[in-house]
Amino acid sequence: MDVSAAAVPPGPRKQWLEVVGVFHYVFAFLFLGPFAMVLLLFLLFTRLWPLSVLYLLWIYLDRHTPSQGGRLFVWTRSWTIWKHQRNYFPIKLVKTAELPPCQNYVLGSHPHGVMSTGAFCNFTTDCNDFSQLFPGLQPWLATLAGLFYLPVFRDYVMAGGLRPVSRHSLDFVLSQPQRGKAVVIVIGGAQESLYSSPGRNCLALKRHKGFVRLALRHGASLVPVYSFGENDIFKTMNFSKGSWQYLCQVTCKKFAGFSPCIFWGRGLFSPNSWGLLPLPVPITTVVGGPIPVPQCSSPSQEQVDHYHRLYMDALERLFEEHKEACGVPASTRLTFL
Repeated sequence: MDVSAAAVPPGPRKQWLEVVGVFHYVFAFLFLGPFAMVLLLFLLFTRLWPLSVLYLLWIYLDRHTPSQGGRLFVWTRSWTIWKHQRNYFPIKLVKTAELPPCQNYVLGSHPHGVMSTGAFCNFTTDCNDFSQLFPGLQPWLATLAGLFYLPVFRDYVMAGGLRPVSRHSLDFVLSQPQRGKAVVIVIGGAQESLYSSPGRNCLALKRHKGFVRLALRHGASLVPVYSFGENDIFKTMNFSKGSWQYLCQVTCKKFAGFSPCIFWGRGLFSPNSWGLLPLPVPITTVVGGPIPVPQCSSPSQEQVDHYHRLYMDALERLFEEHKEACGVPASTRLTFL
């Protein structure tokens, strides 16, 4: 017997919409790029080969676009599917200070986690009303530059406003005459994903100072951001630094730009089974106050170190002030590597 969607109880139907929302994100994150590459190669050996050739030509001609303004479609930020993804966990956005649009900003997002879900939802989509909380501010989430060479995936992420995390790309954003640009960098990157595990708050930050140089070159204020719960949505297998498994992960990061990590969550059809969907654990992204930074076209190492220390102190204060309200035990401390 055919049962219409209207006959499905609102509770289960809402839950399934949320599962579909988060499945969409996981599929795009893990499989959209490789799937599109396989499809293009397959079409080359069929009568539809001109489609693959034309698209590959398009990628070549369009290769500079990601670093020179991108191709943002504002309407993609308000897709309903993002709200379903938000409600699955749920994900919240907390504002602690004003970020006037007369300035530019470099937001450091922590921790990386496995998929940076909190940063994506809050800064690439408007599902938590970023545009209302921070009126006049345009966020640009930066991600691995190599992803913009993947067919289809590159156009998909550009439509949402993602940018390559390269000097040329970020300099382009912050050098525009119009102010109110907010570059969001997940500073720990692929290395930090190796430290992701439930209950762990470990950041690869001590030696990451390029974002401070970026802020100094453009006089953009530094803003610490922490997503509580980001490390709790997947269970991971962590290897000791001396193991051959860890060496393989580091080697892969050196040559490919990402660190393969072993992770798992819940299944698609059952919350009690193993799978690649994240666990429905609340994520709260807290945006701290701005740290004013002077503009210096060639910042000295002393300047970089000074503002890097100020940033680390501000991030630690942000963590301490909000950890208990976000379900983190009072005894937990932030660890910097």
